[in-house]
Amino acid sequence: MNTKEALKNYPGGNYISTLDDMEPVEGKRVFVRVDFNTPIKDGVVTDNTRIKAALPTLEFLLNQGARVICASHLGRPKGMVKEELSLEPVAQELGKLLGKDTVFSHEHYGMAVKNETRELRKGHVLVIENLRFDPGEEKNSGDFAGRLAHLADLYVNDAFGTCHRAHASVDALARLFEKRFCGRLLEKEIAALGTIMHNPERPMTAVLGGAKVSDKIKVVETLSQKCSKIFIGGAMAYTFLRALKVETGKSMIENDMVGTCAKMLERAEKNKCKIYLPVDHLLADSFSEPGEAIVSDNAHIPSEKMAFDIGPKTIELYTRELTGSRTVFWNGPMGVFEKPPYDHGTMAVAKAIAELDAPIKICGGGDSVAALNKSGLADQFTHISTGGGASLEMLEGKPMPGIEALKIYK
Repeated sequence: MNTKEALKNYPGGNYISTLDDMEPVEGKRVFVRVDFNTPIKDGVVTDNTRIKAALPTLEFLLNQGARVICASHLGRPKGMVKEELSLEPVAQELGKLLGKDTVFSHEHYGMAVKNETRELRKGHVLVIENLRFDPGEEKNSGDFAGRLAHLADLYVNDAFGTCHRAHASVDALARLFEKRFCGRLLEKEIAALGTIMHNPERPMTAVLGGAKVSDKIKVVETLSQKCSKIFIGGAMAYTFLRALKVETGKSMIENDMVGTCAKMLERAEKNKCKIYLPVDHLLADSFSEPGEAIVSDNAHIPSEKMAFDIGPKTIELYTRELTGSRTVFWNGPMGVFEKPPYDHGTMAVAKAIAELDAPIKICGGGDSVAALNKSGLADQFTHISTGGGASLEMLEGKPMPGIEALKIYK
């Protein structure tokens, strides 16, 4: 599905404008909400993936002669200034990637930064300080949004990873601009995830992992109505197994979700969707002292052990049953992939999906992306989402404040 089709399928999306709908912007000040929430160590960006993801939008605007004001959050400073969460290193990294000097402002608003936007040369970028240094950002403050609005003539949202948050820079601010647009990255996200929501090639399957069932039960519900198969791994699998009266040892369980999982399994069956659960595990003694990795005999986990990964029989089962899928959505690792050898399951699933002859293979953000990058197979997926929580909420069908704010009703 192309972007225009996806925007039409997105509820009310007929009036979401893209960069291609822009009139000439030479000399215009364009506020671009990006997602530069990147890891920084000793004042240096250690992973510039999210900065690179914003380049198509920024380069398009700069090539048109716009004066671009980039704004993002970084970490969780909770409305307080924290030097270690300054965006200054990000501005420096962005300048390197663009191949031109980037101006950085320690302020969000006020006469000084407003003058900097006016003095900014055409085709250049100003990065303002971490938005979350001001409590108005997370409070979706109209006052904070109004002050930001004075910095620019046009608004662009290219921060999909924050579109599920009703924060000032993605919600209140966007509504203050008559001319507001989604950037290239946001276009791609809407198109890719819109395909899963509205027009997947079938059969469609999902691979879901991670720690908590409570975080993903709604997306399991939604996907069970679209998929023929769902493969579950990670700690969330153990709560599902408990619902089937399987012994789970010391593994992480959400006791208050056991009944919900039992009902979910019943609903999936009614939806003619088969949910696959681990049939064996790679066991450990504890998180602090894993001890020797041992494979369980079956799905039951001994009382003195905890599962850290899916076992070889499960890997073989999941790999075999993935064959024939035409659309695959993957979100969440199969185990504690940060601690070898408990990365075997996640790496094997990544390889199995990568090798599928399927036209649509989407990785849904979060730890899945880190695992996929570790596997070296990212280039064999058709789309890698930049937003873990955002992609899940979009698939659940929840209204996305950052996207809702871009709609222009006629």
